[in-house]
Amino acid sequence: MGEAPFWNKSSAQLLSDLETTRDGLASLEAQRRLLRYGPNDAAAPKPSPALVRLLGRFANPLVLILLFASALSAVTGDIPSFVIIVTIVALSVTMDFVQEMRAQNAVDALRQQVALRARTLRDREETELPVERLVPGDIVRLRAGDLVPADGRLLETRYLFVNEALLTGEPFPVEKNAADVRKPAATAGEAANAAFAGTSVITGSATLLVCATGRATALGELAGALAAKPPPTAFETGVLQFGGLLLRITLLLVLFVLTEGIVSHWPWLESLTFALALAVGLTPELLPMILTVTLARGAVRLARKRVIVKRLSAIHNLGAIDVLCTDKTGTLTEARIRLVRHLDSTGESSERVLTLAYLNSYFESGYKSPLDDAILQHRQLDVGSWRKLGEVPFDFERRRVSVLVERDHERLLVAKGAPEDILRLSTTFETADGKPQPLTDERRAEIYARFERLGAEGFQTLAVATRPITSSGDGTGVEAEDEPELTFAGFAVFLDPPKASAADAIRALDASGVTVKILTGDNERVTRRLCDDLGIQTSGIVTGDRLAAMSDEALLGALPRLNLFCRVTPQQKLRVLAALRRAGQIAGFLGDGINDASALHAADVGISVDSAADVAKAAAEIVLLDRDLTVLHDGIIEGRRTVVNVDKYILMASSANFGNIISTALAGLFLPFVPMLPIQVLLTNLLYDIAQTGLPFDNVDREAIARPVHWNIKLIERFMLVMGPISTLFDLITFAVLIFVFRAGMVEFRTGWFVESLVTQLLMIFAVRTRRHPFASRPHPSVTTLALGITTVTIVLPFSPVNHWFGFTPTSALYFGFLLFAVAGFLIVIELVKRQFYARMLGPAPAAAASPQFGRGAQRVDASAEVHDEPAARQADPRA
Repeated sequence: MGEAPFWNKSSAQLLSDLETTRDGLASLEAQRRLLRYGPNDAAAPKPSPALVRLLGRFANPLVLILLFASALSAVTGDIPSFVIIVTIVALSVTMDFVQEMRAQNAVDALRQQVALRARTLRDREETELPVERLVPGDIVRLRAGDLVPADGRLLETRYLFVNEALLTGEPFPVEKNAADVRKPAATAGEAANAAFAGTSVITGSATLLVCATGRATALGELAGALAAKPPPTAFETGVLQFGGLLLRITLLLVLFVLTEGIVSHWPWLESLTFALALAVGLTPELLPMILTVTLARGAVRLARKRVIVKRLSAIHNLGAIDVLCTDKTGTLTEARIRLVRHLDSTGESSERVLTLAYLNSYFESGYKSPLDDAILQHRQLDVGSWRKLGEVPFDFERRRVSVLVERDHERLLVAKGAPEDILRLSTTFETADGKPQPLTDERRAEIYARFERLGAEGFQTLAVATRPITSSGDGTGVEAEDEPELTFAGFAVFLDPPKASAADAIRALDASGVTVKILTGDNERVTRRLCDDLGIQTSGIVTGDRLAAMSDEALLGALPRLNLFCRVTPQQKLRVLAALRRAGQIAGFLGDGINDASALHAADVGISVDSAADVAKAAAEIVLLDRDLTVLHDGIIEGRRTVVNVDKYILMASSANFGNIISTALAGLFLPFVPMLPIQVLLTNLLYDIAQTGLPFDNVDREAIARPVHWNIKLIERFMLVMGPISTLFDLITFAVLIFVFRAGMVEFRTGWFVESLVTQLLMIFAVRTRRHPFASRPHPSVTTLALGITTVTIVLPFSPVNHWFGFTPTSALYFGFLLFAVAGFLIVIELVKRQFYARMLGPAPAAAASPQFGRGAQRVDASAEVHDEPAARQADPRA
């Protein structure tokens, strides 16, 4: 029989086995254990060693076959060709690998800024550590909102309820305790005295003895499934589909070229090597690297704007957001909530109400809201004579929390929560002398009217009520069923000042094509007053009660005019997000509470803040270091910028590759020799790849990101089908001039086509990167330097001492005269066709972006400007 699971052992035995105490480990001992047990990252995928990943890139079947075919060339005596082909392939693969590694390292460093931390006892002092540094024997403090960082035995608990759905599939929280077991538990799901990595604390607090970390946890056993790559976004799917399409077209035409070689009696080995080189050179093998590097570059730029990206592909959806759903606290308000009044049922100031509210917040063991903090900070009261007996934790359906307290054998249930619900449950009210009187309909209406007036004035309110409890036995049991027949005591009144930057931020979002919808648990009067104070236009309001009565179809129809959703529950937030997605909109959700985790998962982009509850922070794909809509607006614009630069590469690569494929196939119909040597094809690919590595840094035209940027695969496919044949047309003109004017032989033909093909591809970058006239849109210096630098290398290479390595020969001055006219004509035609293409596909380029859907006086975007790479630039900010 194996050793008993840790949850079946006594706490004293576990402390002894793990050689630790309730005061925790010493730092030096913890370091030794970290080396022994490894980092506590159960669900994180384990990367392969760098060398293994590099060699894995050579496992591409096309590359392997090409290397094999070139090896055959070496066997037949063509050793220089073999060496050069291997060198070019190695350079291309290494460049791809290094770029991706650098990008991934940058993103990993950013993720560490928002890594989850645990409150741990080290050297007898509580300190916060990254969860990866926890080791068996550590003592960890848990509270509501925390993710449990490791498997462990509970040493102390206070009204602890844990959500274990990740491990057990059960959606309801499970109560936990610190007692030693009387009957051994067979599975982790049955262990009431243990908590497991990946589960979350719903209410209460606890002290945890860490017994297992990393892959030794229950979560670690599921790590393969849990660490699986999440479902691809629409952007990722589109990129893969397009890459696959181009790959299939390339392979079909390569087979056609190979057949041409056989029919034309080209040397079989040269034909095979050329066809394989063509497949390697024309397939979009650089696409994953460009995608990763561009998105990583975007993530670094976002970090400068205090926006951390946890998943690179989320950048696309961030740029595509057209609806942002957010709470009002901390985004529209300063999140500096103060208790400003404590009123009895008649509206007079009441110390009794303050005391009751303080008792409730003080003894509440769940996640304390900012309202609880405001009560406790308002004035410190002496509650030492009171003893807590029980609690009905807060939940978002009941919208209240109740605690059972005792003093001098008086047991009192103190409830605090949403005024509507507390009033509904109250049957009496307290008079000024503290005696209960029947709550008549007339009195109830007066109290409710006072509550509405407070809301209309911009105040948040909580109602406070009591009920004496007489229980048999020890009297510590309390349930939600004990809450009816309350005695209404009064209101705790709060003020959270409007945030000065909120109105400008919402107008900026609106001008950028993003509609803001407020989803809040607060009442409609407070929310409307806040919007009025900020000058934000309210187009439509719906409350949670009304939302519950609406059908899905009615909600879908009402969505365009609704921008305030008040008194909504977490499930209703999910319903609103589902309706937005059903309407075809890309919805972002900004949340930071325990109740927001589901909505963060459901949104197209889950956005949280660094100070959020662990469960919310873990569920989000984007983490804001500042809770400010201005920061988020900057992030959205940066997301658009990143996607636009990815699109540039795809447009260039697709049209250039498609044109080259057709040109090669047509050349094979009339040439008695292979149109290009395999070395030349691979060299073309390598040089063009190097030239495009500047695209992640490129500037973006302001009008290109004035509205949400969506992945448009149809536009890219049509662009390829239109622009590719233009490249082929000028290739055919070049073929004719080389053969009939210059009487070019095999070497001269290959040299001339290499120079013309690559120079036109390189200079095409300046036309394709913008919808404007090329001279009206300034590229980033790296784009210009690389494109012109590689163009120079291309022109000089046939005259260099190493030209014979690649099968080149110097070309005549007259050919360069033709080349000048050919390139100029190509660029003019590309520019004219580009303008017609975009005008027909998308209409005239937008000169400004403004929308009246939300806010007043939305400012127009200056479309004459560009978005530059300088970190200090206020990119795409309508107020700049």
